[in-house]
Amino acid sequence: MTAALPYWRLSSFYWFYFSLLGATAPFLALYFHHLGFSSARIGELVAIPMLMRCVAPNLWGWLGDYTGRRLAIVRFGAFCTLLCFAGIFVSHSYAWLALIMAGHAFFWHAVLPQFEVITLAHLREQAARYSQIRLWGSVGFIVTVVGLGQLFELFSLDAYPWALVGIMAGIVISSCWVPNAQPQQHPGVAGEGGFLAQLRRPGVLAFYASVALMQLSHGPYYTFLTLHLESLGYARGLIGLLWALGVVAEVVLFLVMNRLLARFSLRQVLVASFLLAALRWLLLGNFAEHLAVLLFAQLLHAATFGAFHAAAIHFVQGSFGARQQGQGQALYAAMAGTGGALGALYSGYSWNTLGPAWTFGIASLAALAAAVIIAIRLPASATRGECP
Repeated sequence: MTAALPYWRLSSFYWFYFSLLGATAPFLALYFHHLGFSSARIGELVAIPMLMRCVAPNLWGWLGDYTGRRLAIVRFGAFCTLLCFAGIFVSHSYAWLALIMAGHAFFWHAVLPQFEVITLAHLREQAARYSQIRLWGSVGFIVTVVGLGQLFELFSLDAYPWALVGIMAGIVISSCWVPNAQPQQHPGVAGEGGFLAQLRRPGVLAFYASVALMQLSHGPYYTFLTLHLESLGYARGLIGLLWALGVVAEVVLFLVMNRLLARFSLRQVLVASFLLAALRWLLLGNFAEHLAVLLFAQLLHAATFGAFHAAAIHFVQGSFGARQQGQGQALYAAMAGTGGALGALYSGYSWNTLGPAWTFGIASLAALAAAVIIAIRLPASATRGECP
């Protein structure tokens, strides 16, 4: 670590940002269920923020690249996220909650892609150490999901919105603590035209298609896992610990990611993560009543999120020039949001009609399709951290 690297300032932002994910991914659907909504309405409400992720990152990414004021966008987005979500205390009608989900997500999804560019700009030639900063987001997720799981064992879910507001305030404060940095031109893509020209380079479009499929496969997991486990008799405290276990495995993966990227190609890492995701969804859909199987499935989160995300960030950084980094990261977020929204929607409609096994089975097929696309379309030159 160099003296100039603001390690803890960057890490604190990831802590709070992914603490919010730790509060929403396991508990948002549970909260809407607490308010009395059906599974179809829950799927729609959970899908709305993901749909905003299809649009918002591209707009904010273009603005960040055009103005260069990425940190200002991060701070503005964090503040507006808090302001919009505070409206949840006004009403709990479906229409109003849909508006709240759309409004706060439009600004929330402005934040992370721009912050990823800032982090990589601070790291410069140490980009492989990204995982060592990002792991603190996973730690924040763990602390939040375990803490809220225990909290909701003791208190009503009526306290849930207040917890989210507190975490959002932490995002605002941490964003004000981070110093700015601008990305340098990546030598492998210098002078190769604008964003669209770089997007047409071999394997890039295939990569983004696989991102959408991977996040589609996560739809049942993020939308209904908590309700699924509750229906199987697991207590909320234990469910929180099971969510945390997956992220602990992710943290361990981040600690060794440098060595994995030095030994294996990006294509190998991505294909492995997709194949393990296909296995994981089959296990969750068919054998979640067996605690040993459930524990193993949660440990696979190291591959299905940790390895996939770290490899994806490296791919995007190496595939776009300095003036297109924000748009490249934004498109990654947007394709993830598109897949996630479709995953939440289909699982919402299929959960009661087809059941958990078939719903997770569809997710498994989506992950398998992503593996095939990357195995066929991503060039072999994308090896050991190099990009096409």
